[in-house]
Amino acid sequence: MTITIRHIIDRLRGDVAPIESTVDTLLGPGSPDTAVAGVAVAFMPSLEVIERAAALGANLLIAHEGVYYSHRTPAQLPEDDPVFAHKQALIRQSGVTVYRHHDYCHRASPDPITLGLVRALDWERHLERMLPAAAVLAVPAMRADAAAAHVRARLGLPGVRFAGDPGMTCRRIGVFAGYRGGSELAVSLLREHRLDLIVAGEGPEWETPEYMRDAVHSGAAKSLLLIGHAESEEPGMQLEAERLRQACPGLPVHWLAGRPALRYM
Repeated sequence: MTITIRHIIDRLRGDVAPIESTVDTLLGPGSPDTAVAGVAVAFMPSLEVIERAAALGANLLIAHEGVYYSHRTPAQLPEDDPVFAHKQALIRQSGVTVYRHHDYCHRASPDPITLGLVRALDWERHLERMLPAAAVLAVPAMRADAAAAHVRARLGLPGVRFAGDPGMTCRRIGVFAGYRGGSELAVSLLREHRLDLIVAGEGPEWETPEYMRDAVHSGAAKSLLLIGHAESEEPGMQLEAERLRQACPGLPVHWLAGRPALRYM
């Protein structure tokens, strides 16, 4: 049977109900009825990743984030920006169609992006509860700075950003992938689930980090690790690649790990 882009999208979306105004769209020369010769999966559809996908013979790239540097694809691209022009030309000339797998991915139960991060951290056995936007873990007692070292080592990170008390004992950890580290979600769940430590991708710096600063000042033992948006969501997209490879055994499915856009100097 010929596998088309539509088959892949249906597989990825599973039984998630239709989402109005979703950002999960196709961009490129292909259509839903295009036959798939090979699939590449990545977190970010960077120029380098698109070039690597084309070199592997993949005509479908599944990426979690958008092609053109914003949550929603601009209605019209800037005509005088060489970066936009270069990317548009590369997609057209390479024959690689990009499918953004974002909204339906996060609506799945459990969210594979969060689950992938928990597995990458080797904490799945400590999973107490999977929430729509976070995972709650009950772990053996460890210091916050030891938890930070564990996260850094498991994900191969040059460093993590920390707020709170490094010497505190952690037994309950909340894992928030991507842009879910803001106080409206993170601090609310911290109270509701009696969390000691939050591990998050990113969030406004004036919200949860400032809450942690005041928590320590007032005598409450709480801590926060910020590991980066891409760094927190890449493991989930790698999990999606593994699942797709198992579901389509005859189809070449390539996982393309990305290089961080932001580096420590």
